[in-house]
Amino acid sequence: MQTKDLAADLSPVSGSDGARFLWDNTRLFHLHPQLQPRRQGNSSAMPALILDGKALAQQTEQALSRRVAALKEKSGGQTPILATILVGDDPASATYVRMKGNACRRVGMDSLQVEMPTTTSTAELLAKIGELNDNPNVHGILLQHPVPPQIDERACFDAIALSKDVDGVTCLGFGRMSMGEAAYGCATPKGIMRLLEGYDIPLEGRHAVVLGRSPILGKPMAMMLLNANATVTICHSRTRQLPDLVRQADIVVAAVGKPAFVRADWVKDGAVVVDAGYHPGGVGDVELAPLAERVAAYTPVPGGVGPMTINTLIYQSVEAGEKTLG
Repeated sequence: MQTKDLAADLSPVSGSDGARFLWDNTRLFHLHPQLQPRRQGNSSAMPALILDGKALAQQTEQALSRRVAALKEKSGGQTPILATILVGDDPASATYVRMKGNACRRVGMDSLQVEMPTTTSTAELLAKIGELNDNPNVHGILLQHPVPPQIDERACFDAIALSKDVDGVTCLGFGRMSMGEAAYGCATPKGIMRLLEGYDIPLEGRHAVVLGRSPILGKPMAMMLLNANATVTICHSRTRQLPDLVRQADIVVAAVGKPAFVRADWVKDGAVVVDAGYHPGGVGDVELAPLAERVAAYTPVPGGVGPMTINTLIYQSVEAGEKTLG
């Protein structure tokens, strides 16, 4: 995907110093002139480029709003609808679902909220997913993770129709994405890719180290980077000599779910750091503070990966609506 696909009316321009910018008539985003590794101990280190996911998501929403408005006009008033399924009463999950509904409304979409009790069985959840698959007015389906322990979450994820899998959670979608075929990407890693693309971070030929192998983050992240011609190393809880492997990385993607797990001295100068973690107190999976003056770029916590996750869900829901209604 090119930057122009993130927001149809963004156009790159160049500054006198060779730096690139994105202009959308309301904001000017400064992109790096050239990301090259800096040597350890470089006394002329410059502040790192902040990969501002919140700003990019807000910018993209403007373009998505115009696309939804055009789709409504073309389809006689119909709008893309994202169905969200919340099983149980987990407060954090309820907050995430509410945030996603708000994001839908900001771009002019509709959100169909389905709430099911904690006692829901796998069969009952599968039946509800089947109803939504068969509903022609629903264009995307999100099953909020996690579900109560008695439910076979994988079976329920895989029951979502591929054409409505806008959160990118099905095995079929993962397989197609890995093989370079058309599929909606898993929202968080796809959001990371869109963020890297939006700031013109070079991936081809770079060594990317992904910490974490979850089916909805680490594994699809590795495949997306591989498809972008990066050389990818996947690390996990059984990986030996982990700090040494991370020090080799041009691009570090941390998705381990442990506060400040990746120490600053594991990261080489000039690397790009993507922190997909979030913990109480605004702490991510990476010890970020000491890195600000010596890495090339990093995602802030909060405001980096999180906004792009929700934005990607909405982005792919609009795409699904366009395929059906357009």
